[in-house]
Amino acid sequence: MDTLVDVVATLSAVAEVTFYKIDEAYGNYVKNSTAYELVVLKYGNILLLNLIGYGPIGYAKLLFNSASKYLFSKLLTLPWFKKSVDQEVAKVVESLETSLIKKTPEVEDFRTVPEHGFSESQITTMLHALADIDHTEWENGKVSGAVYHGGEDVINIQSEAFKTFCVANQLHPDVFPGVRKMEAEVVSMVLNLFNAPESGVGGTTSGGTESLLLACLSAKVRGWRKKGITSPEMIIPVTAHAGFDKASYYFGIKLHHVPLDPVTYKVDLKKMERHINGNTVLLAGSAPNFPHGIIDDIESIGALGQKYGIPVHVDGCLGSFIVAYMEKSGFELPPFDFRVPGVTSISCDTHKYGFAPKGSSIIMYRNSELRADQYYINTEWTGGIYGSPTLAGSRPGALMVGCWATLIKMGDDGYIASCKDIINGARLMKSRIKKEIPELEIIGDPLASVISFKSEEINIYELADKLSKRGWHLSALQKPAALHMAVTRLSAKVIDELVDTIKECVDELKGSGPAKGDTAALYGVAGSIKTQGVADRLVEAFLDTLYKV
Repeated sequence: MDTLVDVVATLSAVAEVTFYKIDEAYGNYVKNSTAYELVVLKYGNILLLNLIGYGPIGYAKLLFNSASKYLFSKLLTLPWFKKSVDQEVAKVVESLETSLIKKTPEVEDFRTVPEHGFSESQITTMLHALADIDHTEWENGKVSGAVYHGGEDVINIQSEAFKTFCVANQLHPDVFPGVRKMEAEVVSMVLNLFNAPESGVGGTTSGGTESLLLACLSAKVRGWRKKGITSPEMIIPVTAHAGFDKASYYFGIKLHHVPLDPVTYKVDLKKMERHINGNTVLLAGSAPNFPHGIIDDIESIGALGQKYGIPVHVDGCLGSFIVAYMEKSGFELPPFDFRVPGVTSISCDTHKYGFAPKGSSIIMYRNSELRADQYYINTEWTGGIYGSPTLAGSRPGALMVGCWATLIKMGDDGYIASCKDIINGARLMKSRIKKEIPELEIIGDPLASVISFKSEEINIYELADKLSKRGWHLSALQKPAALHMAVTRLSAKVIDELVDTIKECVDELKGSGPAKGDTAALYGVAGSIKTQGVADRLVEAFLDTLYKV
């Protein structure tokens, strides 16, 4: 073995050909290397792949940001900083508790199980009182996404489904055969909507995050079983859902976030390919993504998957029944489903634009082998042979029954009508903002239900706060600072009112000076390297507040 310089030079030369030849060269070196040389090779290889994937400048920025965040997070724990930080966090916690912990005099606080049970009429009265506590006006369509209301008739049939199957558990198909039948039919219906081949299979989950977790788990397990990959990596757009980051955290999969094309706001395919190496177990794209409502170039990502033999997941959770029905509704979309060669899995939230009860999503695979890689099987447990298809064990069968009832209640005609209303509403919003509010810029060319916009002339977070005071709650984004509206059946009816309100707020903000609102302050903290640790603590405080009585 020659010197380290020779090794690096050799690897660099090989890297100019392909990443896979790097791995081949790496394997050849390993056969004849000492322990010390193996360590050098391992970290040299990691360094080289990062340099190629991110580029020298990009990798230097990545290292600098990571080091800076770590340094400042440690500095904030020092006594002379910590006291000040604690005081500011305490103020925010107090504000959070005031805004989130809302009560009504008609319902007492139950900190322990009551000594005597309440009557049905008493409980019904309390339920209605709790439902009437002052809250965001989702009923009037003033919320971005969040509530996907299919209509009172759909709510009624869902309530009947829950009443009939409230004790059902999908873990026991022998006890609840009807639930098994309905679950299988839901999966079949959704597979059909996304043009799965005859070999296509799927499963139900508790929501989009679990569907993404399972897709990543399947890819990791498949990489280990088929290729012996012990250090898995996946490559996703920076706009991909945070569920991928969660999967990376849970399952120990190294994650590469790929930047966007500055014009289309789709993932930069050249930069995505630069990250591919022998440890890559998954590529992903969105249809559409949550931040900007942009559909990535799924055909090209699928081609990359085929070229390198890597699974490709399409996150269709947000698009769900909107993107699935756009073609039937007369709207054109670029190919994004199983008709695209290379796409191996797709996730779809039936509880969004499918209007099913919250807590239902579908994970789909091109074949049963891919689905089997998400299963957990234990034949050695003293409690008996155990097998679980998803992350959960027991699962509420009533929710899946409600999903089944919703799909057959809505039917193709119902979903087509809904799709037309929502897409027309979203395009009206996009058109009016472009024509009437020059201070705002639509991000990319969103084709589905999500419209995102930013501004170089006003503080976009101040706009969010002004809209909030008028009852409108849009989603705040960062990198770049922006807002978005996920149009629903409810909000599609009030788009003109929303745009008029946005215009008024923008006029008020022009030349108004520095930002003062809560949203601007929060994202100012989150966007600063120097206060990274504070932002983490604020989010932690928010989560803690959810469980305070």
